Amino acid sequence: MNELVSTLNGLVWSPALIYLCLGVGLYFSLRGRFLQVRHFKEMIRLMFTGKTDEHGITSFQALTMTLAGRVGTGNIAGVATAITFGGPGAVFWMWMVAFLGASSAFVESTLGQVYKEKLNGEYRGGPAFYIERGLGLKWYAWLFAIVTVFACGLLLPGVQANSIASSVQTAFGVDPNVTAAVLAVLIGLIIFGGVKRIAHFTQVVVPFMALGYILVAMVIILLNIEKLPEVIALIVKSAFGLEAGFGAIVGMAIQWGVKRGVYSNEAGQGTGPHASSAAAVSHPAKQGLVQGFSVYIDTLFVCSATAFMLLITGQYNVQAPDGSAMFTGIAGVAAGPGYVQTAMENMMPGFGNAFVAIALFFFAFTTILAYYYIAETNIAYINRKVKRPILTLLLKFGIIAATVYGTVHTATFAWDLGDLGVGLMAWLNIIAILLMHKVAYKCLKDYEQQLDEGKDPVFHPEKLGIKNADYWGNTTSEDNLTAEKTEAQQPQR
Repeated sequence: MNELVSTLNGLVWSPALIYLCLGVGLYFSLRGRFLQVRHFKEMIRLMFTGKTDEHGITSFQALTMTLAGRVGTGNIAGVATAITFGGPGAVFWMWMVAFLGASSAFVESTLGQVYKEKLNGEYRGGPAFYIERGLGLKWYAWLFAIVTVFACGLLLPGVQANSIASSVQTAFGVDPNVTAAVLAVLIGLIIFGGVKRIAHFTQVVVPFMALGYILVAMVIILLNIEKLPEVIALIVKSAFGLEAGFGAIVGMAIQWGVKRGVYSNEAGQGTGPHASSAAAVSHPAKQGLVQGFSVYIDTLFVCSATAFMLLITGQYNVQAPDGSAMFTGIAGVAAGPGYVQTAMENMMPGFGNAFVAIALFFFAFTTILAYYYIAETNIAYINRKVKRPILTLLLKFGIIAATVYGTVHTATFAWDLGDLGVGLMAWLNIIAILLMHKVAYKCLKDYEQQLDEGKDPVFHPEKLGIKNADYWGNTTSEDNLTAEKTEAQQPQR
């Protein structure tokens, strides 16, 4: 089984997907005139404007739900793994994926808002919805929905759970079976409460956990600030094969940097649009810009904090493709959260080990909740036709079972399954948004024009020639009037 999954990963994560992720991000950045830079201030403003309604959630809640999925074990264990197999240069390519990926996140999340629907009293949207409505390819939409249910419901939770078990066992000596039981109970209590409960939980936990982790990492970096210029130079040189020690693995640096970057920030993967579609906003571009900023938070802030902490303290290893050691700074510790725990414990004895375990618990736990919401949204899409409510119940028990399974099995197999799920979703979604990106940029142009006119932008798809945006099509509907009034009360830029 391990060999089969590894072989499939080799096919899915071929150089073609690496180039596709970078190439599409670069194209979208040029197409949008680097909106991730031009609208940086607007992204921050929009995070804190807007209100919820009876059918949706606020922009900030949607942001935190997305960050719940993005800020996970990839920010700690994933960064450590990328450095192990790609060298310090992998960090640069994670940054590059984040910078270019912000434009991909804008496109997919804007499309999610344009083609969202109201199902059972809640806003729902995502790639399956915009593939069906925007491209008219129902088979492709169903394929994405089915792949996503399996990826987020069965393959990806194990990665998060395994990292929790590993870090908690290292810090507190807790048996993985105990951790599995606790996770099963906690997840069940929340996911049986619906999207509102998930949103309320993540809007409190996500900002707290991310800021806390970044602040502690910054303390360690500041204590070693004289080494920071040297570390940045090491990252950049290694990324282009200019560092003698790691010049032979520049290809691996790109591959692992992009792979772990996509896994961590999820830009283009198709997960972000699910939560962003639940936001109650008056214009799709608003949530698209907010989601673009979420990529920065994930990779440029949280992942960078981990990377600098490891490289400054020297608590990392680098392996050549043949398994031989190229650099050994932390002998006897497997690639993963153990690197970060050891680095922080050396700098903060008696505190660091436990802090990383607690931080990773919240990072990974909220990510599992986000995976559930994403899978549930695709079940809702499928249930529009098959009408089998039991599928949602099966998903709830399935994700709990996947979490328990991942907690007690090997980390390597868990990561391989997770990579397979991420890769399949990325292939399907990136092709779709590449075909549909013109709709997103129509929305951006319309948004910018209304801002220049001093208006608070409101979306009317028929004026832009956008078809099948049924939720927005009835501009006199109660929902749209409510959204316009709500947004009109917010301060202007």
